[in-house]
Amino acid sequence: MPLRPLAAIIGRELKRMTRQRGRLLSAMVRPMIWLLIIGGGLGALFRELGHEGYQHFLAPGLLCMVLLFGSMLASLSMVYDKESGVMRMLVIAPFRHFWIILARTLSAALVGLVHATLLVLVLTACRFMPWPQSFTLLVLGLVSTALLCASFGILIAVFSKVLENFAVIMNFFIFPVFFLSGALYPIQHLPVALKLLTLINPFSYGVDLLKHALLPPHTPELFLADFHPALDLGILLGATGLALLIACRRFSGRAPSERLAQRLGAGRAP
Repeated sequence: MPLRPLAAIIGRELKRMTRQRGRLLSAMVRPMIWLLIIGGGLGALFRELGHEGYQHFLAPGLLCMVLLFGSMLASLSMVYDKESGVMRMLVIAPFRHFWIILARTLSAALVGLVHATLLVLVLTACRFMPWPQSFTLLVLGLVSTALLCASFGILIAVFSKVLENFAVIMNFFIFPVFFLSGALYPIQHLPVALKLLTLINPFSYGVDLLKHALLPPHTPELFLADFHPALDLGILLGATGLALLIACRRFSGRAPSERLAQRLGAGRAP
């Protein structure tokens, strides 16, 4: 795919994000509510049990939450383009269909990264953000998790024909993925069934990788990361690749029928 169309697709999504200022504001308000209310309540409970630093423990999970919501909502535009007819123009453009999926995934991931960067600034200003132990792992964690969330958002968008379908599936997908990730509580002492679901949830490994990047060594052992960083990164990239592969195959399979429908429609036009 030429760089110019790729940049145009990505630039269009970023412009749409900057015009929706309420969306940016809500992206910052949501994690702060979790931090102050959930963090304050559970933090007091953990302090009584002798474990300090619960709000610092929440920081990696809240960053991943912003990436999840931001990237998934950015993927919604693909369904909107299907309904408005923009997607038909992209389908008949002179490049392979998988480039459309990749461009959409990159644009959704960039939107999520912008939201996460803003939250890093807010958390740092409010002194809720622990000083990164590894900037390399922080960048890798943010980028790989953003790509994971964006790829799953695009996968849902490819299978959704109308906005209502995407909204229902997204809500059904987001909350189990977030709650069963170790973002809000340590996973070591979960019941066996919930722990198994957490282990097969690829989003859990994004949260874990950011724990490696942010939580200092003196953090209580209960709050420390559970897996090796290499395992985290490998599962994130593997799950992203699998989601993109399925999305590309599904989109390429549907594209010829959409192109034929457009040609038939043009032939019937007066």
